Amino acid sequence: MDLSIVVPLYNEEESLPELTEWIWRVVKDRYKSELIFIDDGSNDESWAVIEQLKEKFPFVKGVKFRRNYGKSAALNEGFYHASGEVVITMDADLQDSPDEIPELYDMIVNEKYDLVSGWKKKRHDPISKTIPTKIYNWATRIATGIKLHDFNCGLKAYRNRVIKSVEVYGEMHRYIPVMAKWAGFYNIGEKVVEHRKRKYGSTKFGLERFINGFLDLMSILFVTRWGRKPMHVFGFFGTILFLMGFIIALYLAYAKFFWMEYRMTERPLFYFGLLAMILGTQLFVGGFLGELISRNAPDRNHYLIEKTTEENWQKSSY
Repeated sequence: MDLSIVVPLYNEEESLPELTEWIWRVVKDRYKSELIFIDDGSNDESWAVIEQLKEKFPFVKGVKFRRNYGKSAALNEGFYHASGEVVITMDADLQDSPDEIPELYDMIVNEKYDLVSGWKKKRHDPISKTIPTKIYNWATRIATGIKLHDFNCGLKAYRNRVIKSVEVYGEMHRYIPVMAKWAGFYNIGEKVVEHRKRKYGSTKFGLERFINGFLDLMSILFVTRWGRKPMHVFGFFGTILFLMGFIIALYLAYAKFFWMEYRMTERPLFYFGLLAMILGTQLFVGGFLGELISRNAPDRNHYLIEKTTEENWQKSSY
């Protein structure tokens, strides 16, 4: 298989026929390809449309979640099933142009990029979406050192081994370039792509996704840098706090025995020292356990799949 195109979607019944026909026109004479729709628990007729498209276009495949899990879950399931040498992701709302596919494919195959991220240099989104996106992209560039302008662009191309090496959950889909870099794939490129106005439906972007994105950035930075050596960060700060508290305790003990201060428990410094020792101990032995347990939970990427178009897709490895 030359090319797998993974399209996560939620309530996009109107755009799917036009998108599928457009993609087919672009790829039919160029690649041996598959188009994988991941229906993220839509409550409209999106799945019925996918089944109809499957009859008309044999390269269409689909997975339907029983409920809405989010874009990261949909991408993770799509990546699991993708078999193409090159994997391209795009949104289902027709704001990403399938005409970009050949150039993205060439950048992976001929220019030897591991990952190519689209850059919507000229956007057609409301200001309530563009300003938070600019802030988020700036913060992510500073925090990760990856010089991409648009981390959250849905139009991306990957070498197959890249998507098989990363695990996407939560809101982590926007940090796939970060995870790819920390997995050892350093050849990350960028391409200016066309951004079209939304033709059908309404945006799924909300303030909670912006906030969750920053929380996930902190999580992915910790996991990728210190996930295998958490004591290097938690142990350091825990030790500093504990030593501060211990020094305060030594000072107060010295004052009690040599300066005859019998009421040291009435001094605020005593409670600051006690608090520092307690926090230091907790940070040292327990602060990182929650994240490690979460990352290794056996059901973190287990999704209830209601239907698929392929019989052998009924169960995945999760």
